Amino acid sequence: MTKKDYYEVLGLSRGASADEVKKAYRNLALKYHPDRVQADKKKEAEERFKEISEAYEVLIDPQKKGTYDQYGHEAVDNSFKQGGFTWQDFHHFDDLKDIFGGFDLNDLFRGFGTDEEGGGGRRRAGPRRGRDLEYEIEISFEDAVSGTEKTITIPRNETCDECNGSGAKPGTKPQTCPDCGGQGRVSSSGGFFNIVRTCPRCGGTGSIIKTPCPECGGAGRIKAQRNIKVKIPAGVDSGSRLRMHGEGEAGEKGGPRGDLYLLIYVRQHEMFERHDSDIVCEVPISYVTAVLGGEVEVPTIEGKIMMKIPPGTQGDRVFRLRGRGVAHLHDRGRGDQLVKVLIDVPTEVTQDQKKALKELARVSGEGGGPLARSFLEKMRRIFR
Repeated sequence: MTKKDYYEVLGLSRGASADEVKKAYRNLALKYHPDRVQADKKKEAEERFKEISEAYEVLIDPQKKGTYDQYGHEAVDNSFKQGGFTWQDFHHFDDLKDIFGGFDLNDLFRGFGTDEEGGGGRRRAGPRRGRDLEYEIEISFEDAVSGTEKTITIPRNETCDECNGSGAKPGTKPQTCPDCGGQGRVSSSGGFFNIVRTCPRCGGTGSIIKTPCPECGGAGRIKAQRNIKVKIPAGVDSGSRLRMHGEGEAGEKGGPRGDLYLLIYVRQHEMFERHDSDIVCEVPISYVTAVLGGEVEVPTIEGKIMMKIPPGTQGDRVFRLRGRGVAHLHDRGRGDQLVKVLIDVPTEVTQDQKKALKELARVSGEGGGPLARSFLEKMRRIFR
């Protein structure tokens, strides 16, 4: 839905001064505050009051106004905490006090918006879901490739068995708060305002405990250590985040448990590296094997195998072992293992080896290999 132009919302022309913005907002705020309209028009007035307050928040602030004038709604929306205006983004309560008098505007604005905890500053009196937990777990490279099962120990809030989560001593029950009648909120009138705030006696829970449970002290939950079996699927990598439904903290007043999130870290391997679903390793071969061909022992995640090396193999050549990589986490099949061969040039040679190498060089001639021949051909073309 396209937003109205802020100047149009306040009935102003572009270039309006700060005094003109304040005056327009004052008149419209008095007109559209929900407590000054008939009951059947309260919802519409609430939306209109929020709309003019959003326009005022932007146009009264020189920096936001300049950004809006140049780039429009999208640019200023990014400056709001939720990517769009909420009452948490309104910073001009003193201006409203001038308009409406000396009311506690923090309490006043709890009357707008949501009943959820944090949105309008009020708590729900009924069951509440437990908090989610996050646990970091380190596993080996092999476990990440093949999958594994671990047992972890986490501290979390559990429902108190003594009082079954009520917080009251066994044999007694929580009583309805006499101040709010179990609503968790109290209201008071001031002029045309109906100010709603959290009940100070019960803290918004709607009930009070006269005789607390001796085990949990009235909290309804206790801190405990729990051992949990964790199944880690094949194919996870460092940074993978696994969700375990219902393994977070216990809820309050019979609310459901939160979830447990496992953050995976994979230890580095001394021989293997992982590239997506492929495993990469480097294997040294002798000069003789590179020239004449042969077989070389290659490590894989399942164990050692023998791999054929064809004659004339060049250094840094990569061989592919299909299906010996990492299992695809969200699909069937596995990646491959890539084996990069490195020609192992000896740093020390005997006199007999030197003679043999010199004889090889003599009979091979200059540029005996394909790389050397290609290089010499390029040299001739460039420097002829």
